[in-house]
Amino acid sequence: MSRSPAPSIRLGYGTNGLTDLRLSDALALLADLGYDGVGLTLDHMHLDPLASDLAARTWQVAARLAELGLEVTVETGARYVLDPRRKHGPSLLDADPDQRAARTALLITAVQVAADLGAHAVHCFSGITPAGTDDDTAWKRLTEALTPVLDAAERAGVPLAIEPEPGHLLATLADFHRLRRLLDSPAPLGLTLDIGHCQCLEAAPPADCIRDAAPWLRHVQIEDMRRGVHEHLPFGEGEIDFPPVLAALAATGYQGLTVVELPRHSHAGPELARTSIEFLRTKGAATC
Repeated sequence: MSRSPAPSIRLGYGTNGLTDLRLSDALALLADLGYDGVGLTLDHMHLDPLASDLAARTWQVAARLAELGLEVTVETGARYVLDPRRKHGPSLLDADPDQRAARTALLITAVQVAADLGAHAVHCFSGITPAGTDDDTAWKRLTEALTPVLDAAERAGVPLAIEPEPGHLLATLADFHRLRRLLDSPAPLGLTLDIGHCQCLEAAPPADCIRDAAPWLRHVQIEDMRRGVHEHLPFGEGEIDFPPVLAALAATGYQGLTVVELPRHSHAGPELARTSIEFLRTKGAATC
């Protein structure tokens, strides 16, 4: 079975869109559909980063990935993994240093899990600036909170790929470059580029964003989206012209996973996993 729409694009599907499935079943589904890998979100229903037996569970997942021939990237966007009452809380920008430290510790754990799984990157994001926090303070908190994570990533040999997220402190490609400059361009720091986010709020078209971001690409997420509306949509329901996007991505030489990101569609996850790879294969073929 052919696995990618073009030789240099390796497709994955995010487990945050398959939360109604056991992880082992989700991985088998993706292998059967021809995906090259999986974007594994560390969360309670799949691989719980707070579990006392995390190391043993991680080795079990590593064995299953190897058995199925799947690559993996580790994603850290679980909504309530640290705080059952606060979505994506605590963040790297919280006023309370202990709360920021909790998020930093989670990301360091994610780096270790990624190393044990042989993952090609660890994904993260900045978080939303708390009310009453000025811009300089927010950026200072972000750089300080990320520094030990980047140190861990360098020791582990696993890139940390931060994602520009609409509504967050780090929301655009320009913000990524600001962070890179503030940190003096550390080698482990890379970029997660979400194609839908480019459509949502970047000034340039998604294909141009890909070309501009190419030197720093460490992880890619993909879905459909409309301009100005941060809603992850199944392919064909938004406004993105995908053949130029896939052609631009193939031209970069990026060898990591391009992961379908539909976290609010888990109820239809198996069917959307099937239609998504069919769509991307068809649109990718149009670029050849």
